[in-house]
Amino acid sequence: MQERFETFTVLINRISRNIRKIKKREMAEHDLRSAHISCLYYLHLQQGLCAAELCEKCDEDKATISRCLDYLEQKGFILCEQKSAKRYKSPILLTERGKKAGRKIAEKIDRVLESVSVALSEEERVQFYRALSLISEHLDRVARQG
Repeated sequence: MQERFETFTVLINRISRNIRKIKKREMAEHDLRSAHISCLYYLHLQQGLCAAELCEKCDEDKATISRCLDYLEQKGFILCEQKSAKRYKSPILLTERGKKAGRKIAEKIDRVLESVSVALSEEERVQFYRALSLISEHLDRVARQG
């Protein structure tokens, strides 16, 4: 049982660390961090998401997304049409700079996914994601139990 735990945690940590390294390396020219990249990616896929939707898609808390959006707006990647008190629910749009970065991010993600997918058949990939989702759901449940 201990070996299974060690293998699982080491592999998950290694995957996470490599994803962060790839994000950092690939987007250094834009001075973007991991959460910024996720926001731009999801806005590229679906313009007009609000901060609440980005929290869910990026699996980040409200404060992290708020800081990301402030940074991205300051750097000219996004704009928020409504400057009201309800900004959290306001649609966020990519500027031309943001659209260019979003396309580049999506292309890089596609290349990385293609590169890591060659070792798995489609059936193996489906089974892997199903198993990973089940593990995640069960870990969420255990974590909530305290």
